[in-house]
Amino acid sequence: MESHKKGVVRFLIWTFAIAWSLQLAAAWCFHHSAQVIVQLLLIVVMYAPFLGTLLSGAPLKEMGWKPKLKGKLKYVLVAWFVPGLLTVAGAVLYFLVFPEHFDLSGAYLTENMGEGILEQLEAQGLTYPLYILAAVISSFTYAPLLNMLAAVGEEVGWRGVLYPQLKQRFGIGKGCLLGGTIWGIWHWPLIALIGYEYGTAYWGFPVLGMFAFCIFTITMGILCDFFYEKTACIWIPAIAHGAVNAAGTVPIAVCDPDHADYMLLGPSPNGLLAGLPFVLIAAVILWRRKNGICRDI
Repeated sequence: MESHKKGVVRFLIWTFAIAWSLQLAAAWCFHHSAQVIVQLLLIVVMYAPFLGTLLSGAPLKEMGWKPKLKGKLKYVLVAWFVPGLLTVAGAVLYFLVFPEHFDLSGAYLTENMGEGILEQLEAQGLTYPLYILAAVISSFTYAPLLNMLAAVGEEVGWRGVLYPQLKQRFGIGKGCLLGGTIWGIWHWPLIALIGYEYGTAYWGFPVLGMFAFCIFTITMGILCDFFYEKTACIWIPAIAHGAVNAAGTVPIAVCDPDHADYMLLGPSPNGLLAGLPFVLIAAVILWRRKNGICRDI
């Protein structure tokens, strides 16, 4: 047990050192308008837990790299599609509460990609609603699989190394809560320095954003750990992770950017309001697992 404890500490030191260094570099590039480099760095950051695993000497071989999914296909399908459905449910909830925030004019795309972007879409025969429909279809079909290739860099460290040790030491409930909190704190430099995920316009910046994102990572950690436990395959929580990353961008694209000060609440699933469907499902799963009745979905 002491050996495992030291291994986890080494893993966390390496993972945070690498990720926070890259996040500081990304923040510097962001404030110097090097947006392409920022995006590249954010992709590399996702592999920091993988590198932390290697540098700490944690074993990789037994993480389920070769899928053995006979009788477990339902978990693959749930991991692929349910995060998107929960994202839609959260976005619907958000826009029911704030209907004036819903916008299909393309203002979000114009603000982020320039005035000519809508004309470029029209030249390709795409209206903005059709563009959004294409984004929705991709988030439910191939995007989770593509995003999985980046998300596995995180899942190896969190679900493969950290969560098993925390659950063994503290139990399922406390282990998942602590693991999710650590995962959230891992993102804090970007939230504080560039307004990652929530922007900078909300009340209580950046502390409330840090708190809100920990709630999101706790719920996602519970879901991803559930998929990993049920399939013993590291690719399946990576698919769920990738599905959320894919679907989570769509609600922002149909939200009026003039209401950016509400991003702490939604419409993406890391918002306190739009994330409620994730919180509910995660709470049910955790309760069933703690009480030994989570034999199935």
